[in-house]
Amino acid sequence: MHEMALCESMIEIIEREARDQHFARVRAVWVEIGALSHVEPEAMRFCFSAVAHGGIAADARFEIVSVSGAAWCMSCSKTVPLAQRSAPCPDCGGYQLQVTAGDELRVKELEVD
Repeated sequence: MHEMALCESMIEIIEREARDQHFARVRAVWVEIGALSHVEPEAMRFCFSAVAHGGIAADARFEIVSVSGAAWCMSCSKTVPLAQRSAPCPDCGGYQLQVTAGDELRVKELEVD
């Protein structure tokens, strides 16, 4: 479960920001998780709760913002929705696609005290 390692890194980033920005408590964390990121949102929620226990984000709400997959189709010359990386273009059936959205995993926002 790589979500545990991802959450550990996320907590490290939050704690570093707490030192740099001088806040003592995190009330909420908003995380963008792309549909193509190979990250399970519910596993992230569980792991964040476990990793944050006892720290400055222990009682923080963990909000997930889902980001849909999209790609640039080189054959159609347009952006198309993409449900999975190996899927063909929904318009032309081609496979010359460059992912443009949905592969992200990032802390979007923190609410702090």
